[in-house]
Amino acid sequence: MYYLITDLVTKPGLRKQSKILTRQQIETMLLYLGSTRHPLWKRVMFLLSVKSGLRSKEISGVKWSMKVSPTSELGDSIQLINDVSKGKSGDRIIQIHKELKKLLVELYDREHSLNSFDVQTSVVVRTERSPNTSSQSTINMFQAWYRDLGFIGCLGRRTFITDLSKKVSLISESLRDIQVMVGHKNLQTTQRYIEVDTDYQREMVNLI
Repeated sequence: MYYLITDLVTKPGLRKQSKILTRQQIETMLLYLGSTRHPLWKRVMFLLSVKSGLRSKEISGVKWSMKVSPTSELGDSIQLINDVSKGKSGDRIIQIHKELKKLLVELYDREHSLNSFDVQTSVVVRTERSPNTSSQSTINMFQAWYRDLGFIGCLGRRTFITDLSKKVSLISESLRDIQVMVGHKNLQTTQRYIEVDTDYQREMVNLI
């Protein structure tokens, strides 16, 4: 059984922790996706997971209207509405990583030229045969990609949360900002997603 892009919440907690992706693994995945059919939207999918922390349902449901301003310009954030999320955490705003925005600009320019494109209803991630994709299809694609590269058990969302937690002290004083960004109802859930880094622990011990 693979523990990949699914939410991985097995009540009361994460019984089997998924693995986080290293920077090298992220770069390897982007190179790999670049060699496949339709590499642009596949890379966008991957970065929506690892650089924005979106769930599979959110990746398949996010629309261009959540990113594009009234003047038809691509903004710096995703205004994720409650209906696209799990339906409990409320609307939230997610800042777009610069690497992801670069790909989104390219994808938006391409999609905007299609006769079927509607900025209010068109989703960001679609397939070759369909104007949209399902949460399960998203899960299946991530499973196949991770399996092909041997990254079994990895999760982009958990990688995003863990990477943010390591940087939070540089910008903020609280994990609350991460909790709000990833749409967790409780801070304890956010904390369970964070990968423990034994190297960091060793450095901290040696500082005392």
